[in-house]
Amino acid sequence: MFRLDTRLEQDTLVVGDLPLCRVLLMNDKQFPWVILVPRLANAVEICQLHAKDRVQLWEESHQVSEAMLALFSPDKLNVAALGNVVKQLHLHHVARFVNDCAWPQPIWGRQPAVPYSSEQASVQLTQLRKKLSMEE
Repeated sequence: MFRLDTRLEQDTLVVGDLPLCRVLLMNDKQFPWVILVPRLANAVEICQLHAKDRVQLWEESHQVSEAMLALFSPDKLNVAALGNVVKQLHLHHVARFVNDCAWPQPIWGRQPAVPYSSEQASVQLTQLRKKLSMEE
C-alpha cells in the first residue's frame, strides 16, 4: 500500500494525482519545485519499476516539465531522482534562474526553505493544477 514519506508530507503541498504519481509542490517559494512520487508501495529506484510504470513515470515527468517551462520560463529546469534523505522514490523538477539565491550551485542544503504564504501557495497550486489538467 502506498504511503507518502513523512518528510515529503511535511515539506510539501499536494497538487494532486496523475495516473501513477502524486504531484507535490515543495513549500519553498525561492524555487518553483515540483516532486513526483509514484504511488507504489516500497518504490525506491527507477530501475526497479515495472516497464509500464517506468514509461508512465517519464511521461508524467515530461508533463510536469512542460507545465513548469510554460508557467515559470526558467533559465534551466533541473530534474533529479535523489534519495539521500528520503529513500522513497521521488523525482524533483526544479525551475532555476540565473538570479536565484543558489545559482549556479545545487539547491539542496544551501539555505533554509522560505514557505509560501497561503495566498502564494493557492496561486501556485491553482496554476499547476490547471496546467496539469487537475482542476478541482
